[in-house]
Amino acid sequence: MKTLRVGIASYEQMKARTLAIARGEYTPAADEPKVWFRSAESFARVLSDRNRALLGIIAESTPESLARLAELTGRQKSNLSRTLKTMERYGFVQLSRGARGSMIPRVPYKRISLTLPLSKPGTEAA
Repeated sequence: MKTLRVGIASYEQMKARTLAIARGEYTPAADEPKVWFRSAESFARVLSDRNRALLGIIAESTPESLARLAELTGRQKSNLSRTLKTMERYGFVQLSRGARGSMIPRVPYKRISLTLPLSKPGTEAA
């Protein structure tokens, strides 16, 4: 089962991590998060109950276009487009071009796993 690992880290933590990787001082483990959010709140906004349900519909029905997805969900095509582009930035969905320029949404993962620190980002030891 393909799982996307997601983590929570402050901007400062992510900057320090990225620089350490670039300098060769740190190599991320295979099981570390691949996608990062700055807060649990921002994660919850992107993957709200409604948006997780949307991902489930895409995964189960494999719609051939945003128009078909709009029919399946009852959501406006313009709103779907905006939501899916946001989720695409985080890797939760992939959008590809279909016939006549239609957008085809796909969900590349079966699960999303969140690594959530118990302390406020920026206060725990690295």
